[in-house]
Amino acid sequence: MALEAIKGEQTLSELSARFQVQPDQISQWKKKLLEDAPEVFAIGKNRDGDEADVKELHAKIGQLAVENDFLSGPLGRMTGPDAKR
Repeated sequence: MALEAIKGEQTLSELSARFQVQPDQISQWKKKLLEDAPEVFAIGKNRDGDEADVKELHAKIGQLAVENDFLSGPLGRMTGPDAKR
């Protein structure tokens, strides 16, 4: 709807009737798209914090792998109803 509004081929009233959405909502979506489109389609640029997030996630994966390896030994030797199958 926002793209249709940007094209300008139909009025907001026509788009509102076509998509059964309030004209104000279409205007808000159009404004948001125009504001954020450059950031969304930026090529080769990291968005704020993306690199830090990836490093943090890799660290968490490593931590969980170590914990999993550590616990798999003792749990593998358990017997009884609580034992791992």
